[in-house]
Amino acid sequence: MTKLQLSGTAIECYGLDPSRERSVVRLNQPDRSSAVSPFDFAVVRTIEELGRALLHNWRSVLGLGDELAPLLAEGTERSIVLPKHFDYLVPGDVIGIQHASKRFRSLYRHGSKHNSFLVTERCNNYCLMCSQPPKSVDDSWILDEISESLPLLDKELPALTFTGGEPLTNWRRFVEVMAECRDQLPNTAVQVLTNGRAFADSQIVDAWSSTRHPNLIAAIPVYSAVDHIHDHVVQARGAFDETLLGILKLKDRRQRVEIRIVLHALTAPAIAQTCRWLSRNFPFVDHVAIMGMENTGFALANEALLWIDPMDYRTELTEAVELLTAARINVSIYNLPRCTLDRTIWPFAVQSISDWKNGYVEVCGSCSERARCGGFFTSGRTRFSRGVRAIA
Repeated sequence: MTKLQLSGTAIECYGLDPSRERSVVRLNQPDRSSAVSPFDFAVVRTIEELGRALLHNWRSVLGLGDELAPLLAEGTERSIVLPKHFDYLVPGDVIGIQHASKRFRSLYRHGSKHNSFLVTERCNNYCLMCSQPPKSVDDSWILDEISESLPLLDKELPALTFTGGEPLTNWRRFVEVMAECRDQLPNTAVQVLTNGRAFADSQIVDAWSSTRHPNLIAAIPVYSAVDHIHDHVVQARGAFDETLLGILKLKDRRQRVEIRIVLHALTAPAIAQTCRWLSRNFPFVDHVAIMGMENTGFALANEALLWIDPMDYRTELTEAVELLTAARINVSIYNLPRCTLDRTIWPFAVQSISDWKNGYVEVCGSCSERARCGGFFTSGRTRFSRGVRAIA
């Protein structure tokens, strides 16, 4: 299993605006007659493609492969050269690049169903299994980069996720970005992965709801029906009360809410009890996602505390799904292979792992459910259940 590399260092970059620290770049076909906007660069893989781009008057070109560097330096006004192994980049993709360091990130992939923007690495939770460990840094520039990127995305993009850190750390600016999403991508379903604590503040909930985004949902974790267990998992005293108050205030303003539960040794054994409590107290939420844990980030450091084989909570998970469906709550299972699930809950299992870090093992090749299975994370250090097998 291999993970797609989404960031790296450019071999060279020439002619980028010296008054700016960073640029956002959208890739285009070299045969296109001209750039649509100043953000557009023709993407070329060969000397022949470079010739076609120059023939079509492209003065901004992104090349894949170091052999193109000297030719781009001489024949273009602006150019970026990336290592050959980033040749998965195609027209329609968007990257962000820092001029001085030449560090770049893939921000948007035209052909992917799992596009997301990292909003910040700051967070007021410190979750035991966090896959993106928080950092105390000033990364407010990321929101400006996102704002520049939004007009460059496909107008019919089905879905887009915003994640962190805690996206609402700079809530005023983030709410402005949500309004930009409404205007730039009116047909796109927008999901925000947030710990929900900010919504305990009525001012923030009112600002969120005032965007009147037609298809915006806050995805908020609730790890237990017991306050001190939730607070322990997120390593923040009082987080349980703030999170629940935030959910209630969002629903009071008719905003869409998804509750997320990550399964590990502190949450999985009681998943049925947690979902029974949710069905009684939060039957009005829009969706519940019960999720296998990604064994990376803090989950690796706390592996001895958190790892549990999905086979050891298989019965409890089945009961949890049955309780939620009986309460008419929409429920999905994320990040777990079908072979570890009871067949009765297969209809709820979703292929949810982002394509750039989704993989399968050798035994999956002969499995009849391979095309419908969520597979495994290729990030971090994958732990495999004893239940992994090919289904006949």
